[in-house]
Amino acid sequence: MMMWMANRNRIALIVFLIAFLSSCASNKKLTVGATAQLLEDVARSSYKQSDLRVIREGMPAYLMLMDGMVEAWPDNERLLLAAAQGYASFASAFIDDSNADYAAMLYGRAMDYALRALVLRGFQQPRQIALNDFKKHLEQMDHGDVPYLFWAAANWGNWIGKNLRSMAAVAELPRVELMMQRVLELDETFYYGGPHLFMGIWYASRPPMAGGNLKLARQHFLQAINIGEDKFLMARIYYADYYARKTFDKQLYTSILNQALDTPADIVPELTLLNTVAHKKAQTMLEAADDFFD
Repeated sequence: MMMWMANRNRIALIVFLIAFLSSCASNKKLTVGATAQLLEDVARSSYKQSDLRVIREGMPAYLMLMDGMVEAWPDNERLLLAAAQGYASFASAFIDDSNADYAAMLYGRAMDYALRALVLRGFQQPRQIALNDFKKHLEQMDHGDVPYLFWAAANWGNWIGKNLRSMAAVAELPRVELMMQRVLELDETFYYGGPHLFMGIWYASRPPMAGGNLKLARQHFLQAINIGEDKFLMARIYYADYYARKTFDKQLYTSILNQALDTPADIVPELTLLNTVAHKKAQTMLEAADDFFD
């Protein structure tokens, strides 16, 4: 009963906040910029948390609040980007390994928000226009567009990864690759070498006949680890999972994961949450190593 009351009160608070903020928007009492800044502050605070249960239980309410704010101010690109990051973080940290259908829905929402933000930056109809026009749009993007390009490509790719049975979804893969390649050209260091990490997964997860290349994958993984100064531990998780497992190198696999576990999760305060998730994944992967390699 106490748990039910707490949940009911939490939902009531969220509904109240959404209604309040919508009302304030119509009366111009709150600005779009201030609201986006508020969400960014909340996100930064959550990234410093190490209690995964607290974040796991609190994220749905946070995502509901973001949905309400986006509905109130649908033309704010920063708000859309924050919503995309929120949904993607929840999916990758807590859902991806346990519920593929739910993860696909979350990544789909993240993709939608990120692409809408990209449209507001001037990139019209990224999923519909001809590929040549798509390339021309990418050439017009500059350094200020990097966060929008990166999160759109990352979430688009994650969504496709959960919908590989759909030929229509798979047909969009070339656009994702072109988008992330453009991010690499503009700023390879973005999000702790995130573009290199994405491309490492990209090359490692595809068969050679479809452009897969384990040598290139390794180069991208190592570059991501180097750019992040080995403090963004999810880079090691993906390096072990997508490269060491693919090459059946158990010694490399266990070494990569043990190095991740030996690195404090709070080595960078803003990475505490993701690094804590990385520790949990590393431990689970090590426990299953014998089953996979033997």
